[in-house]
Order: sequence, then C-alpha cells, then structure tokens
Amino acid sequence: MESGKEKEDYMKSCGIIELDQADIDKLGILKNTNVCVSSKFNRVVVKAILATQGPHPGLGWIPMGPWANMLVDNNTYSTGTPTFKGTPVTVEPAEDEKVLSSIDLVLKACMEE
Repeated sequence: MESGKEKEDYMKSCGIIELDQADIDKLGILKNTNVCVSSKFNRVVVKAILATQGPHPGLGWIPMGPWANMLVDNNTYSTGTPTFKGTPVTVEPAEDEKVLSSIDLVLKACMEE
C-alpha cells in the first residue's frame, strides 16, 4: 500500500474485498474472482479474496482507497471522514468486468458527476 497510489501494487492491496469462505461458496465463485460490490451510493468491481480474520459470514471488508470510498455516503456529519462501517452492500460475481486502477476509478467517478 505504500508503493504509490497509482501503482498496480496499491490496486492489488486495496482493490479487494475480503469475504468469509461461506460467502464465497454462496456466491458460487472461486477465490480471486472479480465481483461487483454495490451500495445505494455506487458500485465498484474488486477482487474477492478469502478473509484473513473470522469467520464472519455476511460481512465484507474493503481495506481503503477509492474502491471503499465509492460505496459509502459522502456525508461526513461534520467529522471530515465518511462512515465506512455498516454500509449495506450486494456482492455479485463479475468475472467479465475489470478491477479499475485507482486513477481510472477516480476519473470514471468524476465523469459520472
């Protein structure tokens, strides 16, 4: 995550969602499969990996960066930081969709506004 936010290593570290094995099985996907994560605020494609802690079925975790930012309410309630925890999302297989780099994701989001 420290190599530079425009680098591929950053995308590989942060453009992911950690899921419990039960959720991976429920989705009918293999580990390291691209998935579409959507909330009422937006959608993003990330790579589904096996959770490093748990078990926590029903919970997903995207570490940081624009992939997480795309899915949360931009209202900070005067704190300066969005509420990243507790955002309901839907996760669906997206094998044919690409995980965008941080730069491409931000550019896409700016074009949509």
